[in-house]
Amino acid sequence: MTSLFDCAEAVLLSDAIDRKVELTLQAADDWRNHRLDLNRSSDPLPIEALRLPPRPEQVEPRMLRKRKLASAEGRLALLHAVAHIEFSAIQLAWDHLYRFSGMPQAYYADWLGVAEDEARHFLMIRERLRSLGADYGDLPAHGGLWGLARETAADVLARMALLPRFMEARGLDVTPGIMQRLEAAGDAESVACLQLILDEEVGHVALGSRWFGWECQRRGLVPETAYVELVERHLRGQIRGPFNDDLRRRAGFSDDELARLRRMAQPER
Repeated sequence: MTSLFDCAEAVLLSDAIDRKVELTLQAADDWRNHRLDLNRSSDPLPIEALRLPPRPEQVEPRMLRKRKLASAEGRLALLHAVAHIEFSAIQLAWDHLYRFSGMPQAYYADWLGVAEDEARHFLMIRERLRSLGADYGDLPAHGGLWGLARETAADVLARMALLPRFMEARGLDVTPGIMQRLEAAGDAESVACLQLILDEEVGHVALGSRWFGWECQRRGLVPETAYVELVERHLRGQIRGPFNDDLRRRAGFSDDELARLRRMAQPER
């Protein structure tokens, strides 16, 4: 393959976990060594053409059992959920660059870099699972991220607002608390994995902010207003606090956006 878009299509159409990861790491290396271009041979396939591995079983979020992190089963369930998020994020990054034409070259390079990071994260968490006698696919998982990806497949502005800047940004809020609970349970190795992921996810959300702002400028929109309107349109009732203001600011959120999110958030349970 000589085109980055052909690589994206190969990843998205594969139904093999290892193949998706292998192709991602190879494409990142090929791009760095100038073996790939940005020539498209055809229009992007519909997002419904994406193929997922047969395992894990995809279920509704409400069907996933909640387990306490003080138990070994609870920690395995958490790590499996993290592995699923990271695996899904590989494909989301590829779809970000595959689906939207007419963006600057830096846009495509940025999301390829994110796909590579997510592949590394996935391999790290999978190795941690295996060290505990489990593997990715052993437990069911939910596909909520892909539902939103399908919903935003026709609009890069909505995609940047709702995937990196809403769904992935939520990880900046909740991961520090999860790490504290794992620390209390004596699982320092899993804490170290999550710390690395958290540090790099700030940069991934910041790329969402960068390209959301770029597209707002191109369309003559006020970013804070456009963001709130998209969140209210697509995710009304799903906004939850508390928010990690420090990490979100580092990821490109303005004080005005944070204030608006707090006003829109549902009461904590």
